[in-house]
Amino acid sequence: MVTYSLKQTAQGQWSVCRSGLSLFSDLRLTPAIRLAREVAHDEHQRSGRPVCVEMPGPESTIRLAQFARPLMPLVAAA
Repeated sequence: MVTYSLKQTAQGQWSVCRSGLSLFSDLRLTPAIRLAREVAHDEHQRSGRPVCVEMPGPESTIRLAQFARPLMPLVAAA
């Protein structure tokens, strides 16, 4: 699964990161969440791989979005 994460700077701004690298920075929280979800959704649409968006919470990581292909329904044999 590909994970995009939100990280807060010491100045209170937010960055959208993937694999520890900042893709977008100096954002307020709401625009950072929107952008991370949009980027994750686009990647999922292009690659078909499962993608999620996470941010740090007070006690654990909070998953903000998850994109995955739906399971194919089982077809009963005739």
